[in-house]
Amino acid sequence: MAAGGRDRSRGDASSRPGRPSFPRHAAHRAIGPFDSVRVRGVLAAVGVVAVAATAFLVIHASSQPTNAAANTQSPTGFARVRVPTPASASPTHLPSPTPTVTPSAPKTGAPTAHAGPPAALSRKGIAAWSFDGVSEALSESGARWYYTWSSGHSGITTPHGVEFVPMIWGSGSVTASTLAQAKSAGHYLLGFNEPDMSGQANMSVSQALGLWPKLQATGLTLGSPAVATGGATAGGWLDQFMSGAKERGYRVDFIALHWYGGDFVTANAVRELKSYVQAVYDRYHKPIWLTEFALINFSGGTHYPSPSAQAEFLTASTKMLDGLSFVSRYAWFALPAADSGPSTGLFTSGPAVTAVGRAFEAAH
Repeated sequence: MAAGGRDRSRGDASSRPGRPSFPRHAAHRAIGPFDSVRVRGVLAAVGVVAVAATAFLVIHASSQPTNAAANTQSPTGFARVRVPTPASASPTHLPSPTPTVTPSAPKTGAPTAHAGPPAALSRKGIAAWSFDGVSEALSESGARWYYTWSSGHSGITTPHGVEFVPMIWGSGSVTASTLAQAKSAGHYLLGFNEPDMSGQANMSVSQALGLWPKLQATGLTLGSPAVATGGATAGGWLDQFMSGAKERGYRVDFIALHWYGGDFVTANAVRELKSYVQAVYDRYHKPIWLTEFALINFSGGTHYPSPSAQAEFLTASTKMLDGLSFVSRYAWFALPAADSGPSTGLFTSGPAVTAVGRAFEAAH
């Protein structure tokens, strides 16, 4: 078990479900450290909302077909849910990446000024996808930034004072048009989504490094690929990528991480999360963006803590994260909540705030 990470020997990556693909604003979740696993909320493909039979599990197209949903699989001892990936992320239905975007010369200096938040409140963010009342919910949530696993945010109106951060989901998203859309979005860019998972971006380290200059050429403050697990593991996917980037003189301004906790005792979960984030920082010494986190345990099924326990964890964990100077930003998973059954979301359709949503609103 990697520091702060879950023992993945109980199920191989290929058995973990992929997320549903929606208009590309559906969310995805990843498996996190310790006894945590990820979940992906399901969203509508071309206006149709697919809800998985298991509480709040959403199909996330592992191949990322444009507006098509992918099946999810459950590993031995675990279940994993994915959310829609950006429409542009589908290597199956999108044109192959083209070299129309000329990479700029590699930058080897320290992270750019955009790597850290200008103010403490800018840390608080949310992972989001479109649902009934999404724009109002985003405004009411108090999030200062959000992302959609895509280079755009179709169906979501960005509230005043809130920042949208684009993502290049996988190899199929590395196109001239997607990169141009991301570049026009603002200052930051999130790298590949869980490339270490077969149900997600599913990329080899060499493939990711080969495409990285195209992301770097946008000139945006660039986050590392967000691995599903083992961010601090020597010789792991992220470690190999960071070593390769350093050897080639490529620029990685901050580290993006995912974490899901299976221990529902607040003090234990907060301690595990802090240990993982600290271990990753100690290894790479770069600012950290925790872009997915919540409490969900898929061991022997899909288990959620009570809404009050989830809210308690959210309050305690965000307070802890705000006390770590190297954590630039964090994003809860996720803005939408299942309209029935347990979930980690902040708002059901309407929108109507949940107990977790109220805790998020109060977090600083």
